[in-house]
Amino acid sequence: MTHYMGLLVANQPWNLIIFMAIPVILAETLAITELAILFTKNLTGSIRKVNKIAGILAGFYFLGVFIYLWGNAVVPITASREWRGIADVIAVGFYLSGVIPLLGISLLEIKAIARKRDAMGKLKLHATFVGFFLIVAHIAMIFGMMNPSVLGYTGTAM
Repeated sequence: MTHYMGLLVANQPWNLIIFMAIPVILAETLAITELAILFTKNLTGSIRKVNKIAGILAGFYFLGVFIYLWGNAVVPITASREWRGIADVIAVGFYLSGVIPLLGISLLEIKAIARKRDAMGKLKLHATFVGFFLIVAHIAMIFGMMNPSVLGYTGTAM
């Protein structure tokens, strides 16, 4: 199995909650509220407040996950040449790349970026970040659930 899947099945249920459930719940909250905001164009209601809170939490939470996994998984796995083929690298790489759009959303919400954009410009950027996260997260999940031997892993480390 990939290191991605190994992480999720180890230390049950905590790793699953910390590395999958919390980020996915926050991301799905973002996606659902984003659609509601886009359909209603209501930029000040309670749905927008939920969206903003989820956006701030998601990015900074995932930044913590990224830092933890970089130091405790990526660096040691790379140093010891224990990658289980390209599927493993893709799964972990795409999972960790989720920090880019999620942190982007957080920075947008706290007004650290895109200050000069109007409300519609910020909404478009926000929706783009949500879409980008959904793409990288799904690629990570697909390759993470794949048996590494499907893409040629033979048990020899990379």
